[in-house]
Amino acid sequence: MPESATSTLPRGLGRAISEEEVRAYREDGIVCIRQAFDAGWVEHLRRAVEADMANPSPMLLDINRGGSGNFFGDTFVWQHLGAFRPFIFESPAAEIMATLFGSSKVNLLFDQILVKEPGTSTPTLWHHDATYWPVAGFQVATLWLALDPVNAENGAVEYVKGSHLWGERYAPQSFTGDGRYQSELPPLPDFEAMREELDIVQFEMQPGDVTVHNGLTIHAAPGNSTPGTRRRAYVTRWCGDDVTYDPRPGIQPMLYEPD
Repeated sequence: MPESATSTLPRGLGRAISEEEVRAYREDGIVCIRQAFDAGWVEHLRRAVEADMANPSPMLLDINRGGSGNFFGDTFVWQHLGAFRPFIFESPAAEIMATLFGSSKVNLLFDQILVKEPGTSTPTLWHHDATYWPVAGFQVATLWLALDPVNAENGAVEYVKGSHLWGERYAPQSFTGDGRYQSELPPLPDFEAMREELDIVQFEMQPGDVTVHNGLTIHAAPGNSTPGTRRRAYVTRWCGDDVTYDPRPGIQPMLYEPD
């Protein structure tokens, strides 16, 4: 995508992040920030997502696990297609994360596309993110940007409020079903069976809305049971001041090798 295509996209925040939004992120481990990105960013990213789906990176994974429809996931897409780079370096994303962290700087860990097409039966398994990644520290979080209207029927993510403060770390489980991760951490409890005991929140979202959740916040998402509503999300993972590199065997690789 030519540079001129991004020249009119806003670089700064359209509004300040409120004290209540900062509190929700830090205390609940999850916050929904409405209309964090305008229609220009949404349309720019929609085009970039379609370009990646037509020509995925070598990091593409089959995460359908034999289900119906198509659950598409690709990572390190900013290194695969230049159209994603303006979001990383020029959008309000980094400022949002620094504000929520209370951090003097932020670093991108990686980015990701997660698309659940209509009729996709595959759910996103219960998990928390940080134990998949070669980082140590508490200021690790995911910004999940909705590119379509999102609700419970087409795959809105569910979050267990406050779970980032439990002091627990659970073993990563494979989203492809191949057992690729190895860990001495305990397995996740059966959170589905524990629903009545948990404080679970799920947000209906419009394009441009984001959620930001801590890397230790437990979450999951249903499939997309709708006949005609896509659920496209552009997801970026960020680190703050207290995060250090912590490579460990048997976790998600942080490598990208372009063609």
